[in-house]
Amino acid sequence: MTRLHTLWSDRYGRAAEAPDAAGASSILEHLLAHRTVRAYLDEPLAPGVLAALMAAAQSAATSANLQAWSVIAVEDRERKARLAEFAGSQAHIREAPLLLVWLADLSRLDRGAGRCGLPSDGNRYLEMFLVAVIDAALAAQNAVLAAEAMGLGTCYIGAMRNKPEQVAAELGLPPRVFPVFGLTVGRPDPKRPAAMKPRLPQAVVLHRETYRADDDAEAPAVRDYEDVMQGFQRSQSMKEIPWSRQASERVSGPGSLSGRHRLAEAIRALGFELD
Repeated sequence: MTRLHTLWSDRYGRAAEAPDAAGASSILEHLLAHRTVRAYLDEPLAPGVLAALMAAAQSAATSANLQAWSVIAVEDRERKARLAEFAGSQAHIREAPLLLVWLADLSRLDRGAGRCGLPSDGNRYLEMFLVAVIDAALAAQNAVLAAEAMGLGTCYIGAMRNKPEQVAAELGLPPRVFPVFGLTVGRPDPKRPAAMKPRLPQAVVLHRETYRADDDAEAPAVRDYEDVMQGFQRSQSMKEIPWSRQASERVSGPGSLSGRHRLAEAIRALGFELD
């Protein structure tokens, strides 16, 4: 079995034949090998790593070349510790040598319009906030791929949105700049290796031509995935919880969102009108 076939099987948690990669096997292997890393060696990143990550990030697609994102590189231990507390006290935020906080940034466009003597009224609309969030996400994923190519590990920190006003104050963000998520970066600790978490079968997430809301077809595939996930949970000494139950509990009500139920309020408080 080729490495691509092995990774394909690992990604879906079942023995399966990978399709013909038609010359793209190396990039597919790189993508399929992704895993979230929460355990890092206590060593700084090599010189030039941050610049390389930024070059990769800035090579991502960006809507209308607006480049409506920024990133703050945090290496100071005390600042990382404070940000970790805002994000649910996650230890790996403190332990990673680098925390990148990715920002939806319309402030730079406001300043640019001011220098041109033009209004920036378009920035008050939800569309522009969405553009900035998407731009930040695309850039960050490019940085993740580059980091992994350099032998580094990463972990997205969505909990940076738990207390976005406090994060904004800590980072000195001006109006119309929002912390979308964090990203820890560091050398993985080989003594605490990260496992590959299986994903839903393609049959559940891939629709052809139109959306297929067919529970009779979806439910069996999800049950099969739950068997795979519970096997993964056993292998990691985790509590065995069916995926549907776990996902449903996450969306069961405001209390399950770790403070993010008030996200619209926080976004407006940070200067986005969302008209």
